[in-house]
Amino acid sequence: MSTSYDVYGVGNSLVDIQAQIDDSVLETLQFPKGIMTLVDEATQKRVLETIRGAKITRCAGGSAANTIAGLADFGGKGAYAGKTGVDELGEFWLKDMRDLGVTNEVPPAAGQTGACVVLISDDAQRTMLTHLGVSATLGPDDISEAEIRKAKYVYIEGYLFAGDSTKVAAMKAIELAKKNNVKVAFTVSDPFLINMHRDLFWSLIQDSVDLLFCNLDEARSLTGLVDPVDCAQKIHHHAADVALTLGADGSLLMTGGAAIPIEGVTTKAVDTTGAGDMYAAGVLYGITNGLTWKQAGHLASHAAARVVAQLGARLATPFTRAEVAKLIEGV
Repeated sequence: MSTSYDVYGVGNSLVDIQAQIDDSVLETLQFPKGIMTLVDEATQKRVLETIRGAKITRCAGGSAANTIAGLADFGGKGAYAGKTGVDELGEFWLKDMRDLGVTNEVPPAAGQTGACVVLISDDAQRTMLTHLGVSATLGPDDISEAEIRKAKYVYIEGYLFAGDSTKVAAMKAIELAKKNNVKVAFTVSDPFLINMHRDLFWSLIQDSVDLLFCNLDEARSLTGLVDPVDCAQKIHHHAADVALTLGADGSLLMTGGAAIPIEGVTTKAVDTTGAGDMYAAGVLYGITNGLTWKQAGHLASHAAARVVAQLGARLATPFTRAEVAKLIEGV
């Protein structure tokens, strides 16, 4: 079967707005540090007023969108299903992704494009305040079987399970992938989603997910275990492949019953936004473009390290083909 895409991503379409702040701003806004909080439009406006004058960057985002953008940066071919509004932010999001060569066939909707304000404190912790806007209206009719059929993998972000319409869209994408023998990669996204949807997530892992991405907190929440290897093995009993990230300690890949430890890459963290998204991009690019799992993990580890050493979830300096070749040489 010929394919046009390495990965067809499904997720929220949000404009990421990153701002460097100190802890006093978080105290003023009274949001818990280091996690993602959903906010309404009025709150988002208040946040933007509060950070006026801070150093700000923006790019097309959303968790799975960051991964598909990273895949495209490596030279992979990606498509994306996400909903934008008919507004300036929506036009910005679509242009930013299309400039990378990412296909997005979902028609824009009336209303406000979603945005994620990422407040980055001096210790590199990121506090995300997300107003989903029209991205929350992504529904099953926006998922294209014809597009999925062209892909090697469908990649689903767990954040979709926070909304009724987006959850149905995610489930339809998984169903269509299975129907068309397209592999399913799933990132659970956040421990709070596991607490909300534990039984559903386990049923997906057991029946539909070929590759599960999670960090150690998420793996512990899923399994009730503590040791990373124990967590990964329990998940691997059900999912063919597991990618478990361990922060500065690297990651652990499980495939074919074997554990493949991937070293961490020493770096000075400036902003941890998008580390997991970029790691997923490296793995997905690698396994859809002829790399071994160890090579893909090695590339992913370096990509995650590069993205945390800068502001924002998009690589300011993408890897060149020569860099990729050198990185995987001898791995």
